[in-house]
Amino acid sequence: MSLVLLLQGRGGMTAAELAKELEVSERTVHRDVLALSEAGVPVYADRGRGGGYRLVDGYRTRLTGLDRAEAEALFLSGVPAALREMGLHEVAATARLKAAAALSPALRDAPATAAQRFHLDAPGWFAADDPPPAALAPLARAVWSDRRVATAYKGGPRTLEPYGLVLKAGVWYLAARLKGRFLIFRVHRFGEISLLDEVFDREPDFDLAAFWSGQSAEFSRSLLREVVTLRLTERGRRMLRHVADPAALDDALASLEPDGTVRLAVESVPVAYSQVLRFGPEAEVLGPPELRELVAGAAARMAALYG
Repeated sequence: MSLVLLLQGRGGMTAAELAKELEVSERTVHRDVLALSEAGVPVYADRGRGGGYRLVDGYRTRLTGLDRAEAEALFLSGVPAALREMGLHEVAATARLKAAAALSPALRDAPATAAQRFHLDAPGWFAADDPPPAALAPLARAVWSDRRVATAYKGGPRTLEPYGLVLKAGVWYLAARLKGRFLIFRVHRFGEISLLDEVFDREPDFDLAAFWSGQSAEFSRSLLREVVTLRLTERGRRMLRHVADPAALDDALASLEPDGTVRLAVESVPVAYSQVLRFGPEAEVLGPPELRELVAGAAARMAALYG
């Protein structure tokens, strides 16, 4: 049926094009076309230059309805790498074929037109080309089917209710319920996953996007354990939103005094050192003394370099 849907969606294709799209040999394409003709599907060969296989004008297969898995995977089709890692690539490809076949002839180029103009690249820059975590595919199946899983996490046994998966800068996370509490787990830290024959009831008001947003914001704030005091020039004040950690920016702006003094939450003194250097001469460190010494030493070495 994939061959029929391709012809219905694109109007006509050569045997070579069909073979490439379906990942089969041209001989297989010819054999399948013959079988379709014998089964009553009006497919014919258009001879000559620019020819290929076509369906009789007006023919529409009725087998274009999406099943549940295909419909759900279609909404993820903008993240092809994520689909492949979760083992849903083939399901999404079939769903896209069915959706394209259901479009009117005037709109059949819409999927290609959109793909040529918009692309979502989820992984972060300089990410290693590592294989996806072994636990990802079974966890994805558990998420789709609302099934509990038994697994080892950081060496300890766990029975989880997997609610959703999040891909953040190339790293996969699982949002799951454990003993009544919703928690975040890194997928690459899971041991072997066993899908249990136990279906759990989802909380109807659980919002994955809102839960992730709250958890990630709380995590970011928890990293900011130190506070440094700076005196900024006018230009330094404009630079603040580009230098400060996003989780610390609102509090920093609220603390800004008329003379440019600001209190900035940071992860640690070494991290603050790299942040303050970005200000250059637009910031003076007032405290703590350890950070002031580090920046003064860097300024002296730079002055010596440039004479």
